[in-house]
Amino acid sequence: FGSSRAGPKVQKCCVHICGSEYFGNKAMSFAKQIVVDCRGHLLGRVASVLAKELLNGQHVVCVRTEDINISGSLYRNKLKYAAFRRKKMNSNPRRGLYHYRSPAKILWRTIRGMVPHKTARGAAALDRLKSYEGMPHPYDRKKKMVIPACLKVLRLRPERRFCRLGDLSKEVGWKQSDVVDRLESQRKVKCEAFHKKKVAAIKERKEALAKVKVSAEDQKVLEAAGYA
Repeated sequence: FGSSRAGPKVQKCCVHICGSEYFGNKAMSFAKQIVVDCRGHLLGRVASVLAKELLNGQHVVCVRTEDINISGSLYRNKLKYAAFRRKKMNSNPRRGLYHYRSPAKILWRTIRGMVPHKTARGAAALDRLKSYEGMPHPYDRKKKMVIPACLKVLRLRPERRFCRLGDLSKEVGWKQSDVVDRLESQRKVKCEAFHKKKVAAIKERKEALAKVKVSAEDQKVLEAAGYA
């Protein structure tokens, strides 16, 4: 899932990084639901890939949207957003445009612009999308996916400037940044404790399996069943 530009080694491997898994060249449709960890992804690239998957019928949940990256400095993106905020309906501004401040809504609106949302097919596609700041329950306990073709480290030259979507949102009026940071810090403590417990349990199981002795007769039965 992603374009061929990410390179064969990156696309074909599945590497666990920061508790997430890289997508290979294989299309992700149709799992029951895909949870995408948006940290470190470029806004436009991740939006275009997810828009296509939503139109194909995939259910997608985006978490940690405040950690999405945008190419260009924070100052430059603030100017772009200021120009966007000036756009409104002359006769009655309450009817539109709506200028969303939260990172989850900015991502949602970016994806909406890549989907024919005024048709039944496009509206149904948008209904299959959920986006959140942070990592709320139950998605903190599900496997998260990463899209290599959209990662900032693989797509943006290292000397180029970029900014976080959460920083931009905070500058333009999003007021929940401190709350999300506090909840994320609490979640990371719990996740670290869970991970240590899981690693210890796997180690104990391996040691227990190494100590187990199987008789010759039982070994033959296992081999016949294909478990040896």
